[in-house]
Amino acid sequence: MLPIPANELNGSGALGPYWTFYHAVVAEQLKRWLPGRPGLVLDLSGGRGRWPAQAANAGHHVIEVVDFRRPPGATLRDASNRIRKVRADDLAFLPDASVDAVIAEERALSLELMAESTIEDIVRVLKPGGRVLACVDSLVLGMAIMAEQNYWAHLCQTGTGEVMLVPWPDGSITRCFSSAQLRELLADAGLEVEWVRPRTVLSPSTVDHVLAADTRALNWLVRTELDAHPDDDDTVGIHLVASARRPG
Repeated sequence: MLPIPANELNGSGALGPYWTFYHAVVAEQLKRWLPGRPGLVLDLSGGRGRWPAQAANAGHHVIEVVDFRRPPGATLRDASNRIRKVRADDLAFLPDASVDAVIAEERALSLELMAESTIEDIVRVLKPGGRVLACVDSLVLGMAIMAEQNYWAHLCQTGTGEVMLVPWPDGSITRCFSSAQLRELLADAGLEVEWVRPRTVLSPSTVDHVLAADTRALNWLVRTELDAHPDDDDTVGIHLVASARRPG
């Protein structure tokens, strides 16, 4: 049922052409999303991504929070020394209204089962007018993983609006969202939701086929993906991504 092996989705492997495309989409989306003026960006992606370096190279100062509970992965070094790494399990070290933008990539809110508390903390440290970019596991992904593990009784309860916690084969648990649930999570914390959409709608098989025929097609695939704008469509895609703003 899953188009991609669960270990690949959980970040423990490499998929080749599709993940090359996937990360190119994330990088271009972040490039379009980042504030135009240099500011202070908080990255909550857990020390696993390259997004702090991208933000720093765009002129921003970045605080990268590395969770004590997870070992930091390989990161790209930023020659400008604009990145400050902080090992913490909450945002108590930051004052109110102190950052211009928050990046919660790498499924950060799905890894936090009590995502409501995390979002409240994000809103607290955001300046009025500041924005948050968040990526979560989709309900489609959660249903596929449970089906592969024969959790049929749990699947019968999906679609009821209840919180969906999904056990992975490696023993970890993540929280999966529909687009409506993600909107509700952000709105209940006092954020104005700008958009919610699948991270990618192009299938791995389609991407692999196109790139196998012409490796130069990567930029075209990325533009096609980002210009499609399938807002609130949670029937496709392994991850959802949302942008929201603190009023002010």
